[in-house]
Amino acid sequence: MKNTIITLFAFMVSLCCMADPITFDCSARDGQKYYLTADVPDGNYKVTVVLGSKKHAGSTTVRGESRRLFIENVVTKKKENRTITFTINKRNTHISDKEDVRIKPRERSKFNWDDQLTLEVTGDYSTVQQVTIEPNQEATTVFLCGNSTVVDQDEEPWASWGQMITRWMDDGVSIANYAESGETASTFIGAGRLKKALTQMKKGDYIFMEFGHNDQKQKFAGAGAYYNFATALKTFVDEARSKGAYPVFVTPTQRRSFKDGKIQETHADYPEAMQWVAERENVPLIDLHAMTRTFFETMGEEGSKRAFVHYPANTYPGQDKALADNTHFNPYGAYEIAKCIIEGLRTAAPELIKHVRNEYVPFDPAHPDNVDTFHWVDSEKVDIVKPDGN
Repeated sequence: MKNTIITLFAFMVSLCCMADPITFDCSARDGQKYYLTADVPDGNYKVTVVLGSKKHAGSTTVRGESRRLFIENVVTKKKENRTITFTINKRNTHISDKEDVRIKPRERSKFNWDDQLTLEVTGDYSTVQQVTIEPNQEATTVFLCGNSTVVDQDEEPWASWGQMITRWMDDGVSIANYAESGETASTFIGAGRLKKALTQMKKGDYIFMEFGHNDQKQKFAGAGAYYNFATALKTFVDEARSKGAYPVFVTPTQRRSFKDGKIQETHADYPEAMQWVAERENVPLIDLHAMTRTFFETMGEEGSKRAFVHYPANTYPGQDKALADNTHFNPYGAYEIAKCIIEGLRTAAPELIKHVRNEYVPFDPAHPDNVDTFHWVDSEKVDIVKPDGN
């Protein structure tokens, strides 16, 4: 549980009614790593962070809930102040008096599925003066539906694009990541995840769907890209539009499967089926399948390992064997793929582009950021167990 992490100091406050903003005074915590935890109802919350210290220079990172990145290595000089705002989504499993989302046992310890809003203050040397939390009912919510390539991964060294795209959105957009490792389009619906999202969804919101990795493994009567999979995608579209929300399809990320320097197709006809449904239902589509092929081939067969969870033994506590996962990303890989999604917004959801932060630099997967200059401050939570799915 989050409040039993003994290596971090945590503040906790109850905000059940949330009538007024709440402000945390963090000025005495320079250089520390800690959590701020508040009991709040489901919804979107604007967070205002005042960075800086009268005594120290700093480099501060702020993440929220299950390691969603919001403030990245922001440097402040001694006596310099800087204020940054963002909007974060909080939810629990409750759908109605008679129904809850059927989360997996492994999810029960996740920060995403509880009654608390959690912020993680970290960095090379954190300098936060104060943090203010207040409801934000005006923000556009972008609901993310998908599998382990999308989900907010709680522990190092795993990461997915859904928890990195938050870095680039201003406080007018809230990313609500409902994805979970191992899910297919149909099991996602069956677990009540879509139903829960619909209870929070309003007119003008968006819902992004990236599936295919696990769907292709389903073996039962009616399974298949153009049968069960296509039907489930149509369900997402119909339900979202009934709420006045905008559906967007995202084709699945490529696996790291090389032959003669080229990525091999491993998703059968599932990406094509998603494109087929998109055309039939007039749904915008981000072709992440194509962009990640370019990204991995640019890095090369050996170099692309640095975008995935490939680490020699003893890199992390309790890791007595090498990690060599060709499906799941590390923070660098997830960060770059989130930028692919941002580029896809230009045609798939241009209204959201207006909410991309000014410091974002246009990205080309054929010219990725230098992995050697990517700086990620690890969270305290580590798990060497591979996420569900492949």
